[in-house]
Amino acid sequence: MLWISTRADSPNRKYKPVILTLINEDDIVLFEKQITPNKIKQQVMARMIRETYAQGGALSMRDLSLLLLTNSSSLSGLRTQYEQEHKTVLPHTGVLHDMGSTITHKVQIVLKHVVDKKAPNIVARETNHSQRAVDHYLRDYHRVKTLHNDNKDVDYIHTTTNISKTVINQYLKIINQYVKEPC
Repeated sequence: MLWISTRADSPNRKYKPVILTLINEDDIVLFEKQITPNKIKQQVMARMIRETYAQGGALSMRDLSLLLLTNSSSLSGLRTQYEQEHKTVLPHTGVLHDMGSTITHKVQIVLKHVVDKKAPNIVARETNHSQRAVDHYLRDYHRVKTLHNDNKDVDYIHTTTNISKTVINQYLKIINQYVKEPC
């Protein structure tokens, strides 16, 4: 697996051997109780991601898809469900290296900082994100919020900030649905 500090898109990737538990007693119990294979797979995936992280590595959805013989987009969906159901963020490469476009982490980061009034370093630790990633999310959130409060449309915000329209709309969704703060 990759070292925690090595991005998957880096030309100088560094790898680290890790020991993972593919099946444990809890998985067998779940199987015997006829829990759905996807629920068991979520538990296995979460455990393997955490085991890798605890050993100084970072596990990607592509890595997991090879280990679990499942396509990575299916696993990403299962991981997202798991994170939502357990109100957690698993420390996989997308989180650790701020890669991917999931809105879940933006929501959690913004809510922890803006609503719960937690310091960015605490938010980074609680969400298994780098400080740089948390600062980036919060900076962009505040830029979008400021322009949105000034009644600027998505095109204007995009032109002014160079933030993609998709990401702008994600922040607007957070502002409109989750953040209850004075403008």
